[in-house]
Amino acid sequence: MNMRYLRSLSKRFPNIAKASTEIVNLSAILNLPKGTEHYVSDLHGENEQFLHVLKNGSGAIKRKIEEEYGNTLSYRDKRTLATLIYYPQKKLELMQSQEDNIEDWYKIIIYRLIHVTRAVATKYTRSKVRKALPPDFAYIFEELIYKERTTAKHDYYDDIIHTIIRIDRAPACIIALCELIQRLVIDHLHVLGDIYDRGSGPHIIMDTLINYHSVDIQWGNHDITWMAAASGHLASIATILRIAARYGELDVVEDGYGINLIPLLRFVSDTYKNVPGKNFDIHYNEATYDVQYMDIDKRMQKALAVIQFKLEGQIIKNHPEFHMDDRLLLDKIDYVNKTVTLEGVAYAINDTDFPTIDPANPYALSEEEAMVMERIRSAFLNSEKLQRHIKFLYEKGSLYLVHNNNLLFHGCVPLNESGNFLKVTLEGKKYCGKALYDQLDTYARKAYYLKPSEHKTYCQDIMWFIWCNAASPLFGKHKMATFERYFIDDETTWKERKNPYYKLYDDQEIVYKIMREFGINPETGHIINGHVPVKSAENPVKCNGKLFVIDGGFSKAYQKTTGIAGYTLVCNSYGLQIASHKPFSSAEEAVKNETDVHTETVEVEFFPTRKLVRDTDVGKELQEQIEDLEELLEAYRNGTMRQSY
Repeated sequence: MNMRYLRSLSKRFPNIAKASTEIVNLSAILNLPKGTEHYVSDLHGENEQFLHVLKNGSGAIKRKIEEEYGNTLSYRDKRTLATLIYYPQKKLELMQSQEDNIEDWYKIIIYRLIHVTRAVATKYTRSKVRKALPPDFAYIFEELIYKERTTAKHDYYDDIIHTIIRIDRAPACIIALCELIQRLVIDHLHVLGDIYDRGSGPHIIMDTLINYHSVDIQWGNHDITWMAAASGHLASIATILRIAARYGELDVVEDGYGINLIPLLRFVSDTYKNVPGKNFDIHYNEATYDVQYMDIDKRMQKALAVIQFKLEGQIIKNHPEFHMDDRLLLDKIDYVNKTVTLEGVAYAINDTDFPTIDPANPYALSEEEAMVMERIRSAFLNSEKLQRHIKFLYEKGSLYLVHNNNLLFHGCVPLNESGNFLKVTLEGKKYCGKALYDQLDTYARKAYYLKPSEHKTYCQDIMWFIWCNAASPLFGKHKMATFERYFIDDETTWKERKNPYYKLYDDQEIVYKIMREFGINPETGHIINGHVPVKSAENPVKCNGKLFVIDGGFSKAYQKTTGIAGYTLVCNSYGLQIASHKPFSSAEEAVKNETDVHTETVEVEFFPTRKLVRDTDVGKELQEQIEDLEELLEAYRNGTMRQSY
C-alpha cells in the first residue's frame, strides 16, 4: 500500500530536486499567519445587508485602511476609499461625474489601492496571491504589489500607472483592485445556516456563495425545508410557500426560481373568497412590497396553512415514533362551539371557515388541493436554478462542522433537563450527541439523492422532523405553534419552550462536555452557533468566551426585537472579534453618502501567540504532505524508488 502511494506521489515529484522544493515550499507556508475566517448566520434572504457585511469583512477592510493610513489620510478620504472598495463600479460612476480632474484622482486612488492590496496580501504566499489575481491585470498587479524598495525602478512603476490611465484602463484596473482586496481580506467564510425565508434575496445570496472563493455552510432549519422541497416533499413545499406568502415574498419563488404559482392562485381565488382575519397579516417590506397583492396573499397564506397542516398530519400519523400527536389539531376542532382542544383544554378559535376540510377526514387533501400541489411539486423538481442552489448546499454544507478546533452548527445540541444528551429513536436505534447529528445528516443527503422509494420518502419525512421536531438539533423548541398563532387569540398557547441547551450553555461543564463529544479540546476550542436571535441588551458571548451565538437579526422581521441587524464573528491570526451591526439602508445610500453599516467590534479573545498556518486544519494536512514527501525523498536516496527527469 505504501509503495503504491509513493509511486503515485512520484508522478508529481519525479526526483529529489522537485520533492525537496515542495518540502521547502510547504514548510514555509506553515509559518505564515493563518488566514482570516468570517462567520455569519441567519441571513434570511437579506441580500443587501449580507452583501455589504461580506464586502467590508465585518469592518476588516476599514480596520486595514486605518492601520495603513492612520492620521496620514483625512477621515473623509479613508471613508471614500472604503466605500470605493465595497462598491467600486457604483462609486466610480459617481466620482467620474463629480471630479474635475479625474485622471489625477485615478492616479491617487490606484496608488492607495495598491498600498492596501500589499497590506492584505502579506499573510499569503506569492503563489496564492498570483492565483487570486484577475487575468487581465495579473502581470501588472504582481509587479506593483511586490515592487522593489528602490529608487532605481521608481519611474518604471510610475509609468505603469500612467499608461493604465492614458489608455483608459483605469476604471477596470480600480474595479479589479477593489475586488482583489475583498478577496484577500477574508480567507474563508462560514455560513451558519438559515439563508432562506423572510427576505427577498436568498437566491441572490446563493449566487454570491456559489461564486465565493472559499466557503462552508452549516444548514439551518429553514434551509433544510427548502432542501426537502427541492426533493419534492409536499409538506415542505407547502411550508415554504406559506412563509413566502406571510412575508410578501412569493416573488422569490416565482421570479427568483421560475416556479409557476398560477395554479395555486386560481385555486385560492375560487375556493378562499373571504379575506382571513388579522392573524394572516402580511409582514411585508414597505420598500419592495406592492400592497395591491395583500388581499390575495392573505388568502394564499390561509390556503397554504390548511394544506400544510393536512400534510403534516399525514406525516405524524405515519410516524408515531416522532411523538408529535399533540400537533394533530384539525381533528380537535369543534365547529359548533368554535373551539379547538389543545393539551386537554378547549380554546376559542377565531376562524372556522375551512372550505376544504372534511371533519370526518380532516387530514385528507381535497381533489383540487392534491392537483395543485402535484403541479407545484413538478415545478420545484424542474427548476434548474433551485436544483443548482440546493446541490451547492449539499456540496458545501452539513449539519455541523469541526474546523480549526471550533464546533459550528446552526441550532443546538439537544439536551434533557439534567444536561445529558437527548436520546432520539430513529428506525429502532437510539442516537444522541454527535451520533444524532451524523445520522440526521445521512438521512438529509439520502432524501435528495436517492431514487424514488419507500426509504427516500422516509428520509424526506426525517427532513421535516429536522425542521420542527422537539428533538431536532436545528429547531430546539418543544413545538412549532403555527396553528395557535393563526387561530387562537390566547397568546399563552403561542409559547414555544426552548430546549434546555439554551439554559445550560453558560455552564462550563456542559459546554466542555459538548466539545469533547465532537473531538474538540475545550481549553482552546469554541462553539459557534446561530438560530435564536440575540437581543441588543443580551451578550452573545456565553460561557466565559467559549460559546458564541451570532444570530443578531439580519432579518428585518426580527430587528424590532433584537435592536440590531446581526452579529458576525471574525477570527484572524491575532484573536477573535465579535461585531454587532446596525440596520443597513441600501447600497445606493452607502455609495452616495459614504455611509457604512455602523459596526461595533469587541475583541473577545486575544491569542497569546500569533496563530500560524501550522496551527490550523490546513496546517495539519500540509504537515502530512511534508511527511509523505520526506518518505519519498528517502526512497529516492536509498534507491527504493527510481528518479526520473
